[in-house]
Amino acid sequence: MTNFVFSTAGAHFDGYASIAATTVVVGDAKVTGRQADVVLAAYYAMQAAQRTIKKAATNNQVTAAIAKVCAEFDCQPSEGVLSHKIKQHVIDCNDVIINKETSTSQAKEYAFAPGDVIGLDIYVSTGEGKPKETDIRTTVYKRELQTDYQLKLKASRAFFKEIWARFPTLPFALRAFENGTEAKMGVKECLDHHMLVPYYVLKEKEGEYVAHFHTTIAVQPRSTAILSGNIPIDLSRFESEKSIKNEELKALLASDLWKDEKAKKKK
Repeated sequence: MTNFVFSTAGAHFDGYASIAATTVVVGDAKVTGRQADVVLAAYYAMQAAQRTIKKAATNNQVTAAIAKVCAEFDCQPSEGVLSHKIKQHVIDCNDVIINKETSTSQAKEYAFAPGDVIGLDIYVSTGEGKPKETDIRTTVYKRELQTDYQLKLKASRAFFKEIWARFPTLPFALRAFENGTEAKMGVKECLDHHMLVPYYVLKEKEGEYVAHFHTTIAVQPRSTAILSGNIPIDLSRFESEKSIKNEELKALLASDLWKDEKAKKKK
């Protein structure tokens, strides 16, 4: 059985964040069957979404493009996944692209405009696309800015003071704290009083596969720029009986993502 590894990295400069993620298939062997289906579905869904995000297009059009690609590979976009607009010190603004729209989960429609930066998060599953929380303890958190509470434990207060100094708005991992015991004690009291947002570890049903890609995108007046995460994969490794047959999707995926505006002006 081939193993998948999700590789994620993020960085910021003066609060302007950029995040990237890809799905790594361990080894050099060919990837076949449903494993190939899900990786190709996620990869092409990312490519289609990148090309749909442009001036005057809408978030709902991106959601529709993701769904169409996944259907070509008999896969499902995962529910509960949101791609957020990014601003300085904020990676989860209220304007979102929903990975999969359902009767109970929908996003308010908005149009993209030059200057928008989007953290595009794509999760695709061979199953129903309904991930569940696991018992695995998360070690990644983010400050909940809407909640305030006077912590009782000295260790918790020291831990929270360090959060304010180093991670006031962006996510952090517990390994970033030198005093691990103090951090574990602080996390418990902070969670008990809803002062932190945990990034839970999720899983699909046994026997199903999930693929993940994340890119950070900037909308420009005449083109879309990929700031991070546009990592190519070796498509020759993936052998699937399924492929994209929809002519509109083919045209979208074949379209240019980047336009060299300076070169155009010189001509």
